[in-house]
Amino acid sequence: MTPDSFPALYRSADGSAADAQSTYLRLIRLQYLLLTVAATISIWFGASPDLYIAYALVLAASTGLLLYMAVQKPEKEWYGCRALAESIKTSTWRYMMRAEPFEDAPKLSTVAEKFSEFLRAILDANSHVRDSISRRPVTGDQITNEMNAVRALPLAERVQRYNTDRITDQREWYVAKVTWNRQRFRLWILICVLVQGAAIALALLRIRHDPPWMIWPTEPLLVIASSAIGWIQLKKFNELASAYSLTAHEIGILQTRLGTIDSEEKFSAFVNEAERAFSREHTQWVARQIENAP
Repeated sequence: MTPDSFPALYRSADGSAADAQSTYLRLIRLQYLLLTVAATISIWFGASPDLYIAYALVLAASTGLLLYMAVQKPEKEWYGCRALAESIKTSTWRYMMRAEPFEDAPKLSTVAEKFSEFLRAILDANSHVRDSISRRPVTGDQITNEMNAVRALPLAERVQRYNTDRITDQREWYVAKVTWNRQRFRLWILICVLVQGAAIALALLRIRHDPPWMIWPTEPLLVIASSAIGWIQLKKFNELASAYSLTAHEIGILQTRLGTIDSEEKFSAFVNEAERAFSREHTQWVARQIENAP
């Protein structure tokens, strides 16, 4: 399944979530950069009065950015658009697999109308991100030809398609994210240790050797270390690795039951259980992000 196979609303919400995430993380990085610049300027205090002005301007910019993020809360746009996209995605899979509430009906138009109403209800429930997705319009159908083509497949082929394009694909994504998050956690811990170790070494060296002309970048190093710690807490590398690993195992256990499916009723129940697992993990992800939001 390609992104174009999904409803236009999904692609709009997914793109808006990616844009909002990028904007939010850029603002966080800018905040860390401004604080590091301010700490660096402070090293040369006394050399020129202009340095105090530059220091004040940088801190003013940092304070303004902090107030902007506190009032505008750009992270909420990211979470809201992502929640909307994931809700549409799971509903789309239910539709394609003929799972409840989109079971077989005498006319496809009846189910299509129900799905359209479902999309409208999801959008209404996430009305706070209407402006966000309106800034990224996407053309295309809300019920694509690919969706109807998959829905028209026999049960055995739909089971195989769901196993390949949804279960296996999602499980591999979780496993890849587990590896990525653990690697990033170790990397940033190493950076923290190296930077703080350098600050400790400079402090000890200064005891024995402190000529008046020497510049000691201890303060910038401490700000960099604090920023790295803040980044680890913001990204929650370790927590996400554990959560994704658990979900991957849960999906793997579910996957073993695919061979026992021999009726539309069993498949509908299976799809809904799997989609609830995906939705549960995403809900927990949002909760973790909100808990850690500045």
